[in-house]
Amino acid sequence: QVQLVESGGRLVQAGGSLRLSCAASGRTDTRYMMGWFRQAPGQERKFVAFINWNGDTEYYADFGRGRFTISRNNAKNTVDLQMLRLKPEDTAIYYCAAGTEVYHICTGPLEYAYWGQGIQVTVSS
Repeated sequence: QVQLVESGGRLVQAGGSLRLSCAASGRTDTRYMMGWFRQAPGQERKFVAFINWNGDTEYYADFGRGRFTISRNNAKNTVDLQMLRLKPEDTAIYYCAAGTEVYHICTGPLEYAYWGQGIQVTVSS
């Protein structure tokens, strides 16, 4: 079992930046791939970013490519999502997710077994 806790969400103006962090605890000795997802009101949960167990593979949703950067620190059991040039349409609850490493890019929510509680990011225009 892995427990995930997100932090860093807040209200930010359009064009601003924000860094979300996800702290993992529990059985962290297993190789885990990590992802960030987001869910806006009335919408399904959408993939945002992926990083593999050792951090040498990243992948982004089209809307985040060039603006978002995912990174991880396995020594600290953290995964961060740096978001730049934020837009009002980035407003959503952001979720951190972990899944047993499967050595390919995973963008579907069902591929992740563990989820954080989510954290609100609001971008004002």
